Amino acid sequence: MSELAHHSTDYGVVERESPSIVRRNLAIGSRLWASALVFFFFAFLFAYFYLRSLNENGLFKPKGVHPPQGWGIAIVICLALSAALLHLGAADQRADRRPAWRLKGLGAFVFGVAAIALQIIAWAGIGFGPTDGGYASVYLGWTGLYTIFVLGTLYWLETCLALSYRYRAEPFGRAEVAPGDAAGDADREAQDIANPVHLNTAEVSALTFTWTTLVAIGVVTWFVLYVL
Repeated sequence: MSELAHHSTDYGVVERESPSIVRRNLAIGSRLWASALVFFFFAFLFAYFYLRSLNENGLFKPKGVHPPQGWGIAIVICLALSAALLHLGAADQRADRRPAWRLKGLGAFVFGVAAIALQIIAWAGIGFGPTDGGYASVYLGWTGLYTIFVLGTLYWLETCLALSYRYRAEPFGRAEVAPGDAAGDADREAQDIANPVHLNTAEVSALTFTWTTLVAIGVVTWFVLYVL
């Protein structure tokens, strides 16, 4: 194994998958991840209805345990606006309207961050904890883990935006970049990526599918926890 990291390693031998394979892998991976998200949060949906049906001693949602309705509405609106902007931005990216994509992608990022900030404010104002009945435990567990997944997906969005800004001066049809440019490895003698602009287009499409699924889960979260 030590030979793999030896200084005499031939950096000219770089395994590069074709753009079509990369696009397919990203599309399949995003759908698998989105499916995993649905199954993960289904556990909280089951827990909510199961504990609600039991309602032992009438303590599923005791007096004084009420979600902050106003903040809940504001959160779901921010999430919906973020998903809509990202959909429009992805269309701009595919059509090589990259300045428009960056503007809409940045807007989607801002609305996503706003949703997280509003959720933190909502937590700060509630008058109950995870031990105050079944509803309280489901509410805090569900919204807490959901916020973590939102934060992680927004990081993915940030990396797509950063890549787009980095190569903003490059033409859409550029054949290749400098050796090691995408990996940040100046010692490489061959290109590690053929076209970062095309790769970013595929990644934005995968991100959009994942973010849309996560936002749809957020809408279900809001309906179950704030409306039912």
